[in-house]
Amino acid sequence: MFEGFAALDIQGPAGTVHTRRGGQGAPLLLLHGHPQTHVMWHRVANDLARHFTVVLMDLRGYGDSARPAADPEHLTYSKRAMARDAMAVMRHHGFERFQVLAHDRGARVAHRLAADHPAAVQRMLLLDIAPTLAMYSSTTEAFARAYWHWFFLIQPPPLPEALIETDPVRYIRSVMGKRHAGLAAFAPEAMAAYERCVQIPGTAESICEDYRASATIDLTHDRADVAAGCKLTMPLRVLWGEHGAVGQCFDVLALWRDRAIEVSGQQLPCGHYIAEEAPALLLNEALNFFTT
Repeated sequence: MFEGFAALDIQGPAGTVHTRRGGQGAPLLLLHGHPQTHVMWHRVANDLARHFTVVLMDLRGYGDSARPAADPEHLTYSKRAMARDAMAVMRHHGFERFQVLAHDRGARVAHRLAADHPAAVQRMLLLDIAPTLAMYSSTTEAFARAYWHWFFLIQPPPLPEALIETDPVRYIRSVMGKRHAGLAAFAPEAMAAYERCVQIPGTAESICEDYRASATIDLTHDRADVAAGCKLTMPLRVLWGEHGAVGQCFDVLALWRDRAIEVSGQQLPCGHYIAEEAPALLLNEALNFFTT
């Protein structure tokens, strides 16, 4: 699925980070969402590599990256810590400044990456998210029903982990398959990769810690930014699915304009998994934005 890409495991701040690199040109970092891996980019990565040096990575706790142990304050899986992984990856590949394309959880990492390391991020394209703080603060019944896993995964251990571990494949098939396009949106090879990785020991705890961090320490970091009047300064574009809960429950552009100076974006005729449901539309958006 990644012809011409070289796989490389590098040492990040908390263990191994699994990466792939391909193409040539300006550097572009791709960050995946939950409960997936870097494989989610397989329908656009090769085309992007004709224009950019594309670097893909598995977030800590996902894919073939390390699953560091949890801590009581959830610092290990804070988006600040995960952003440091991204910086370590790009520096290892020789890049101090780069553009970012990110989806879902990876887009939350990208938000923190841009906030904490603004000199490193030139432009950023985020897929199907609004700012975490705004989404938690404005949760409605409709959002809670659609994003039930946000509230399930943050429950104290060990219950969520134990339930996931009884059948990890069933868990991801439920999360992914009950959205707009169902499981038909995913290539068999990609689905096999997601299913393999969710069964790696420690994955359930890592997933839960990712979400627990988002509901605790990440909100602390976000509130500090808001209190200090900090806004993202690089050009930011956001895309969301017409049939996804984010666009239906939130005013995506308005919420991002509260957190960034230069924001543009639009909805696309698809659901949450834009890179796999509407790859041609995403590719066109990415090329237009990143080559401006």
